[in-house]
Amino acid sequence: MIHLKMKYSYVGIDSHKGTHCAVILNCFYEKLGEVTFPNAPGQFEAAIAEIGKFKQKNTSLMFGLEDTSAYGRSLTVFLTKRKYPVKHVNAALVASERKSRNILHKTDSVDGECVARVLLNRFDQLPEANPQDKFWVLTNLVARRRSIVKMNIMLKNHLHSFLTSHYPSYNKFLANTCCNTGLAFFEKYPSPAKLQGVTVETLAGLLEENSSKNLGLAKARQILDCVKKDGDTGTEYQEARDMAIRSTINQINNNLKELDSIDAILEEFLAKFDYKLTSMRGIDTVTAAYIIAEIGDIKRFSTPAKLARYSGIAPVTYSSGKTDVQYANRRGNRVLNSIFYHLAVLVTMTAGKNRKIINPFFYEYYHKKLAAGKTKAQALKCVQRRLVNIIFRMMTDCQEYINPPTMDAPKEQKPAK
Repeated sequence: MIHLKMKYSYVGIDSHKGTHCAVILNCFYEKLGEVTFPNAPGQFEAAIAEIGKFKQKNTSLMFGLEDTSAYGRSLTVFLTKRKYPVKHVNAALVASERKSRNILHKTDSVDGECVARVLLNRFDQLPEANPQDKFWVLTNLVARRRSIVKMNIMLKNHLHSFLTSHYPSYNKFLANTCCNTGLAFFEKYPSPAKLQGVTVETLAGLLEENSSKNLGLAKARQILDCVKKDGDTGTEYQEARDMAIRSTINQINNNLKELDSIDAILEEFLAKFDYKLTSMRGIDTVTAAYIIAEIGDIKRFSTPAKLARYSGIAPVTYSSGKTDVQYANRRGNRVLNSIFYHLAVLVTMTAGKNRKIINPFFYEYYHKKLAAGKTKAQALKCVQRRLVNIIFRMMTDCQEYINPPTMDAPKEQKPAK
């Protein structure tokens, strides 16, 4: 009876924007051949035929790709449609293989061979490549949203650096510069020179219009008083600096409109999934999209424990002799870990002036862990682990989350005198 590994010829593919490099190995790690071909779907059929020339007799081709979601996605789709076994080979494993062989140089051929060697070593452990379009599109939408958010943070920092020179006391009257009121005010009056001759009533009208009438005469007087106390902050090239501020605000406003547009698309696109994540209080459309984009098809994980390890939430065990220590996992998917962390904070907190408990179940569980002697960080980690179980079940069974009714937080006892 032949060994299972002897049934295949192993093709490791190093993917790039323009070309792919395929290296073929047999089950004894002997290099059978190498094929470089264009990254164009119209050329894939000929490329597979060329790769097939190096296949050992009485074996089937098995493919391993380091990249199955970007440059290598078209090839992955092509191969899976033709029923070829395709595995996703983690880039860290490829780098480790290259390092273990003490190879200093890095070429497409070397990387392709390292992919093939990892594929041969771990083909029964590597995940199957499963390029589903809806997960791919959702991932692209989420990536686009993240890039806009990151860009807006940079623009807000630019704006703060400009305003520090123009309005030294702006934190006293409009600390939130990027709210509707702040953006409208600084766009119309980018420097105190533009406020010359402006009456309190005129300024109050602008503030009322952009704050849903929450701000008015009192805030207008405060602004004018602060500007007067700051003194003259003008420069010789004030118009150029004013233009820079208006340009920055214009970009921020455009990005905010883009975010609204993407959020609307995300809300509509989530209907294509059966996951009812938004039924949990604390998970909005954006958070649900982020969770699905990071997890992908929940069928990749057979148990909640595997999802917890993937998220870097499950503890790592270090055991040697009589020593058995568990410590926090600093690896795993850090984006997904961050999502679960912020969700854990949200479901254990109180909200509003009346301090309503958002989720009594998690609130009690969190404080139970604190009473047992755990630190706040450790207690939150326990909450994260519970959330993983719930999210896993919601996605696996396509079930809604039944939120417990909110309740008043217990009043803090005053220390005895």
